[in-house]
Amino acid sequence: MLSVLFATVLALSALYLPQPLLPVLVGEFGVSRETAALLTTATFLPLSLAPLYYGVLLETFPARKMLRWAVFLLAVSEILVFFTATFNSLMALRLIQGLLVPAMLTGLMTCTSRLAAPGELPKAMAWYISATIFGGFSGRFLSGIIASSLHWRFSFLLLGFSLMIAWFWLGRLPDSSQLKVQKPDLRVISKVLADPVMKIGYAMVFCFFLVFAAMMNYLPFRLTELSPFANEFRIGSAYVGYLFGIVMSLSAVRLQKKFGGAQRVMVIALIFYGCALLIMMLPSVAALIGGMFLLCGAMFLTHSTAAGFLSQQAADHQAVANGMYVSFYYAGGAIGSYLPGYVYRGYGWPGYMLVLLLVVGAALLLAIKLTRTPL
Repeated sequence: MLSVLFATVLALSALYLPQPLLPVLVGEFGVSRETAALLTTATFLPLSLAPLYYGVLLETFPARKMLRWAVFLLAVSEILVFFTATFNSLMALRLIQGLLVPAMLTGLMTCTSRLAAPGELPKAMAWYISATIFGGFSGRFLSGIIASSLHWRFSFLLLGFSLMIAWFWLGRLPDSSQLKVQKPDLRVISKVLADPVMKIGYAMVFCFFLVFAAMMNYLPFRLTELSPFANEFRIGSAYVGYLFGIVMSLSAVRLQKKFGGAQRVMVIALIFYGCALLIMMLPSVAALIGGMFLLCGAMFLTHSTAAGFLSQQAADHQAVANGMYVSFYYAGGAIGSYLPGYVYRGYGWPGYMLVLLLVVGAALLLAIKLTRTPL
C-alpha cells in the first residue's frame, strides 16, 4: 500500500509542479500569463474526460499493468522536460502528461480499493485522499525550492527519477485479475445525472474547484505584484496552507456528525471559502498567505464531504458516480486555470476576485439547495 501512496503523491506533484514556476516560465519563454497557465489546463482537460474514455479503452486492461506503463512514460516525459528548448515542446510534453496522469490515477484508485483489507476501505481511501492533497502541496513547494537553488528544469528532472523509483516499487503489487478497470455504461451515467441531488452536487463541485484552480494558478503572479522578493522559493512556500487541507479532509466525518450532516458542513465550508477570498483581496502578502490556510481548509473540507455524500447517494452506481465526480471536478479546474486570467488582465486583482466570489456564491446557493432537496 505504501508504494501506491508514494505513486499517488508523485502523480499529483506532476499535475501541479509548474504552478510556482509560471512567472519564471513567462520570462524565459516570452509568453503571456494566460499562455503559461495552459501548462496546468493541459493536464486538467484529460482528467475531466478520463472516466469516459479510459473506461472504454481499458475495459479489460489489468490496473497494475496500466499503472506501471503510465508511471514509466510519465517519468520519461518529466525527464525530457529538462531538455526542452521551446515553450511549444514544453506544452507538448504537458499534453502527454495530461493523458498519462488520468491513467495513473485510475490505476491507483483501483488498486487502493481492491487491496484494502475487509472493512478497511474507508480508512484506505482517507489515506489516498490525504496523499493526493500532500502531493498537490509537495509538487508546488519542492519545485519552488529546487528552482530557486538550482534551476526550474531540475524540478522536473528530480520528479522523473522519483517516478522511476515508483515504477520499480509498483512492480511488487499483486498481478491480480481482479484489478481491472470497468467499462462505463452510458445508460447508468444518464441515470446518475437524472438524479436532482447528483446534478446539483456536480454543479457545486464544478464551481468550487473552478475557483480553487484559478487561485492556485494565478497566486504566483499576484505575489510577484505585491513583493519584489517573491522568488520561486517564496512562491512555493505560499502553498503551505495546503497542509491544513489534509487536517480538514481527515476531520470531515467527525464534523458531519457534529453539525448534523454533510449538506450543512458543505454550506458552512463554502461560507468560509468566500471569507477566505475576501481576505485574499487585500493588497498584502500576509493576507494572501493567511487566506490560503482558510481557503485550502474550506476547499478540502467541501471536497471530502461532497465526494462521500454523492458516492453514498448513488449507492447502486458508486463507480460511475465517482467517475462523474472526477469529470465535473476537473472540468471546473480546466476552465478555472485559464479563462479567469483574462479577467485578471483586464480588471486587475479586485475584478478577478469579484468574479471568483460570484462563482463561490453560486456554489453556496447550490449547497443550500441540497439541504432542501429530498434524498
